[in-house]
Amino acid sequence: MTKYLVFRLYGPMASWGDVAVGTYRPTFDHPSKSAVMGLLAASIGIRRDEEMNLRKMAESYDFAVRVDASGTMLRDYHTSQVPPSGKGKNEKCFATRKDELAVSKKDLKTILSTRDYYCDAVYTVCLWGKADEVPYSLENLAQKLKEPEFVLYLGRKSCPLAMPVDAKVVSGANIYDALNTMNSDPLLDNLQKDDSMRLYWEGTHDAGVPALHTITRRDDPLSRKRWQFADRKEHFAVVQPSGRDD
Repeated sequence: MTKYLVFRLYGPMASWGDVAVGTYRPTFDHPSKSAVMGLLAASIGIRRDEEMNLRKMAESYDFAVRVDASGTMLRDYHTSQVPPSGKGKNEKCFATRKDELAVSKKDLKTILSTRDYYCDAVYTVCLWGKADEVPYSLENLAQKLKEPEFVLYLGRKSCPLAMPVDAKVVSGANIYDALNTMNSDPLLDNLQKDDSMRLYWEGTHDAGVPALHTITRRDDPLSRKRWQFADRKEHFAVVQPSGRDD
């Protein structure tokens, strides 16, 4: 039996990023590793500029995600005003959005983009340590998800959580068993649910179901400052809500 951390992610809107070219900002249909690791780092209190700590998080844990409800796509034509960041000794750092907009109006620049979101999607995440020694125990992570140091959001700051994540540490024979310990929440019963659920996982850990295929995703965070990501292998399977494999 293996120990796993399981928790649920739900919000009116979510955006998980994908390869972005030009002004189009697409979203993958389920959480990326960078998003999940960023969410855990925010709960612990790791800041964005602490690259060594962020990288250690990504290297220490593998994760899986089950898509319980796919949600519906929303495409937004987005305008935002941003101040110049500067370079070298003149580089500027803004702690809040209020600070960004406090600069002179003539210095603000307008950025136009098209951004994709998923509305009313539900995901169950499963996390486990790659080795016996990890930076934070699963019990510690579960507690921090319930009482996070920073605000948690679903990929973008405009996508806050709409309900508690219900984080808990469970024991299971495999990933599939661990995910099935997460009970459905009555508050989500009215959402449009899929006839079958999609399961994605990384690494060589026993998933409890055979993989239908494996793809390469470039979402393993290397450097937040340079926006660099490494490739990783992600496996895919289809499972039934009743616990019967497809």
